[in-house]
Amino acid sequence: QVHLVESGGGLVQPGGSLRLSCAASGTIFNIDAMGWFRQTPGKQRELVAGLTDVGNRNYGDSVRGRFTISRDNAKNTWYLQMNSLQAEDTGVYYCAGRDYDSGEYDYWGQGTQVTVSS
Repeated sequence: QVHLVESGGGLVQPGGSLRLSCAASGTIFNIDAMGWFRQTPGKQRELVAGLTDVGNRNYGDSVRGRFTISRDNAKNTWYLQMNSLQAEDTGVYYCAGRDYDSGEYDYWGQGTQVTVSS
């Protein structure tokens, strides 16, 4: 099994920055990609950033150029650097691991709240 724990959320003013962390433990060799998802009230959960095990990155249109996903292999930790934050970025952010066999995001963290407000 894979266990994911997010941290780094909080309250930030518009234009500010936050860095989210996702620490992984367990059978992480099952993961071939990590994604950061965002859940906002009244909207479907959306993938904002993804990083494959071979280094391919993809970003949602609303965050491209402002968010950066990265990984520290030594720490088994993934990051989401969020810059130029806007009120529309408010939501609960989850990291999720894509299973190598199923191709689905089967492993989820508990989520961390990000609130962008003045």
